[in-house]
Amino acid sequence: MASQKHTKTIRWIVIITSFIIVALILWNTYDFFQKFKSEERIKMEILAKAYERFSSADLNADISLEDKIISNNHNIPMIITDEKDSITLWSNLDSIKTKKSDFLLKELSIMKSQNEPVLVRYKNSNTKQFIYYRDSDLLTKLKYYPIALILILFLFASVIYLFFKSNKIAEQNKLWTGMAKETAHQIGTPLSSLLGWIEILRLDNTDENTVQEIEKDVQRLNTIAERFSKIGSIPVLKKHNIVNATKNSFNYLESRSSKQVEFNFKTSEKEIFANINLQLFSWVIENLVKNAIDAMEGKGKISLIIKEDAKNVIINITDTGKGIPKNLQQNIFTPGFTTKKRGWGLGLSLAKRIIEDYHNGKIVVLKSEIGKGTTFTINLKKE
Repeated sequence: MASQKHTKTIRWIVIITSFIIVALILWNTYDFFQKFKSEERIKMEILAKAYERFSSADLNADISLEDKIISNNHNIPMIITDEKDSITLWSNLDSIKTKKSDFLLKELSIMKSQNEPVLVRYKNSNTKQFIYYRDSDLLTKLKYYPIALILILFLFASVIYLFFKSNKIAEQNKLWTGMAKETAHQIGTPLSSLLGWIEILRLDNTDENTVQEIEKDVQRLNTIAERFSKIGSIPVLKKHNIVNATKNSFNYLESRSSKQVEFNFKTSEKEIFANINLQLFSWVIENLVKNAIDAMEGKGKISLIIKEDAKNVIINITDTGKGIPKNLQQNIFTPGFTTKKRGWGLGLSLAKRIIEDYHNGKIVVLKSEIGKGTTFTINLKKE
């Protein structure tokens, strides 16, 4: 408990520290941006003064400094207009695009939105001009730097989150696997005792039918224990008759279900072989049949049909239950998803994992209509 609290404290310290560092970086970037923008403003004001002095200088005056200031403006895009807002000069704009009639007007509109114009007063002629300019390419890149930084940090945080989440899920899976195997081990002890009691019942001349039914339930418990013991392990697939394997699970549930549920079993052949893990495959059939019984609320008709084509074994399980809405059909195989008041929402997700991950098959909702029923289909590759 203390270790968990210590880990949580460290996690919050790291999060808060990271937030402070990011905030400082963003603030420094913003501060630098504002200073750089102010410097560009000063450059344009100096440029305006250079234009003023250049135009008012006499022929003998030394204007080399003004000329150098004007000619050295290579970075800041600018447009000069007269008092009537007519464009008279431009600089540092795409020479090809400036040939288009509306390009300069669009650029001028951008410049007006970004910065206040710099006034140029010509003393000799008493005329005025205005220098409009927009941020240099460097300043524009600097403007978007915080956004790029935030995106990078967001991606980095997402990677860390997914890493810790996957580790947590792996730990949970390991815990559930251990619990499942321990459960299988614990079930084994009373199972051995039950087998002994069955023999005692036979010696006491108990009705054989009763003994056989008890024996079936004991075998069922043994099957469940084997299933739990296989969780977390790669199952061994062997050649089995799909018809027999399916029929055994189907018949077991039929004998222990309400008489108001009608069970129908059909097959195109008596023997259809495929490589399966018998215990896990039976688990899938039982899960689907139980879901069908629940969907019908203990009253209706369940049909199981097995057929084959050149490459696949196809098993369709149809009920006359309440059906599944279309917007939920994509979610029913998600772990934890359930429409029942009771249950973990793991049955169909386990069925999907067993069929698709372990048997390289496919399980989907073939069709479903509200108030009419649902058909699940399983496709398995033949041997």
